[in-house]
Amino acid sequence: QVQLVESGGGLVQAGGSLRLSCLASGRTFSNMGWFRQAPGKEREFVAIISTYGAGIIYADSVKGRFTISRDNAKNTVYLQMNSLKPEDTAVYYCNFLTDWRTKKTYEYWGQGTQVTVSS
Repeated sequence: QVQLVESGGGLVQAGGSLRLSCLASGRTFSNMGWFRQAPGKEREFVAIISTYGAGIIYADSVKGRFTISRDNAKNTVYLQMNSLKPEDTAVYYCNFLTDWRTKKTYEYWGQGTQVTVSS
């Protein structure tokens, strides 16, 4: 059974930092990603990381500010978010990838973690 448990969100002022964690289980630990969904918008890709961390891709909107990493021994993927902006406000989700090129994920999603950035 797939389980995705995101944590670490909160309310922060613009320019601040947060570190999100995702405890993932139920599938062979493989390529994974962080995604986010703002109110009234589609869920969008934020960052993806390959199984052993050699491959990483960021969305242009977060490049240079966010860092994705993983600890396979702990079945956990992280997202360090620095220099946060109000437009980063969203619910953040992690998931396993089924296709690296298209960033397609499994259909199951966890509850996500809310990130709110005040101006």
